[in-house]
Amino acid sequence: MKIICIGRNYADHAKEMSAPLPETPIFFMKPETALLRTRDFFYPKFTSDLHYECEIVIKIDKVGKNIQEKFAHTYYSSLTLGIDFTARDVQKKCKENGLPWEIAKSFDQSAPLSKQWISFKDVSQNISFELEHNGDIVQKGCSDHMIFSFDQIIAYVSRFITLKKGDLIFTGTPSGVGPVKIGDQLKARLMGEEILSFYVR
Repeated sequence: MKIICIGRNYADHAKEMSAPLPETPIFFMKPETALLRTRDFFYPKFTSDLHYECEIVIKIDKVGKNIQEKFAHTYYSSLTLGIDFTARDVQKKCKENGLPWEIAKSFDQSAPLSKQWISFKDVSQNISFELEHNGDIVQKGCSDHMIFSFDQIIAYVSRFITLKKGDLIFTGTPSGVGPVKIGDQLKARLMGEEILSFYVR
């Protein structure tokens, strides 16, 4: 199982990061050890500027390579929410030195994931979600604001990487990303239903 993450897939997030809009999907990988499912998140010692990024996550149902966009919808059937944690200070140093920045994105437990999966049959076409940080709503997003749709993402990524059953795709985050500190609580809601909640320890 692999975790594929899409960057800059919401125009408002690209703007807040002072980054240009992508012409094709930008993606990077996280290892399976990045998943955090059953316990609270522990703040890593190698960063002092850790940021949350809440995202819709889809799960691949079958093997596919060079998938045509018109058939992409047959490769997934459920979704949930996850957090893409980013060590922003580490990422900044990597960028300044022209280095890859997986070290800032792909560390252990950097991808908290809800255990509750929801069928696409049970959600509207415009899928809304939000993230609450210590009682305040800090992120709000909906799927129709994505630059690249689920089907476009699958078609593009599968040109380069074979998708397999169980693979996860984090589909990008809206604006409102920000830092966390020890003691903070994060809650994520999908279509108004809370499906992910944990503390930063």
